[in-house]
Amino acid sequence: MFKFTMNELRDLFISFLVISLGFSILYSNRDFSAIGSLLPISMVGVGIGFIFHEIAHKITSMHFGYWAEYKLWPTGLIIAILTSFMGIIFAAPGAVYTYGNHINDRENGIISLAGPVMNIIISLIFLGVAVALYPSLNPNDPVTYVLFLTLTLGFSINSYLALFNLIPFGGLDGSKVFRWNKIIWIGSIIIAGYMTYLGIFVGLENIILGMLG
Repeated sequence: MFKFTMNELRDLFISFLVISLGFSILYSNRDFSAIGSLLPISMVGVGIGFIFHEIAHKITSMHFGYWAEYKLWPTGLIIAILTSFMGIIFAAPGAVYTYGNHINDRENGIISLAGPVMNIIISLIFLGVAVALYPSLNPNDPVTYVLFLTLTLGFSINSYLALFNLIPFGGLDGSKVFRWNKIIWIGSIIIAGYMTYLGIFVGLENIILGMLG
C-alpha cells in the first residue's frame, strides 16, 4: 500500500524548502533583493519536480514489491545552499531508500531511472504550457508575466534535476542506471543535457520565439 510516514513527510518538506531556496539563490545571481520574489516561483518549479521525482522512485520501488522511504541528508542540504552561491547547485537534499533483499541491477536501474524520467516529463509539460501561453503574454499584465516566468523556471529546473541525477557518480541515480543499461543511460542523459542547455544557456523565451517563428 502506497503511504508516507510522518518522518518521511517532515523530511520531504524540509528538503523542499531548502532546495527551493537554493534554486532561488542560483537564479537570482546571488542578488539578495531578488531572492524573496523568486522563492515562490522556485517553489512551484522545484516543488512539483522534487516531490514527483521522489514519488516516482517510491512508486516504482513498491511496484517491485519493496518498501521505500524518503530520508533527508543534512549534509546535502548544507551543500545545496553553499553551492547555489557558486553559480551551480548540488541538488541532493536526500533520497528514497529502497528496502529489500536481492534487488538486482535491472530493478535498481529502473527504480533509479524513474525519478529523472519524471523530471523530463514535467519539464516538457512546463514547456508546452509556456508555448501555449506565450501568444497572450502581456508585459503589462503581472499575472501572465509571473506565470510565464514560473513556467520557464519550471522547465529549466526540472531539466537540470534530471541531468544532475543522471550523473554516474556515487549514490546518484545515474550510477545505478549506468550499471544496469549503458545505452538507456546515454539516451536519457543526452535528452536531459540538451533540455538543460536550452533552458539555461539559450533561454526558454528564445526557444519559444523560434517555435512561433
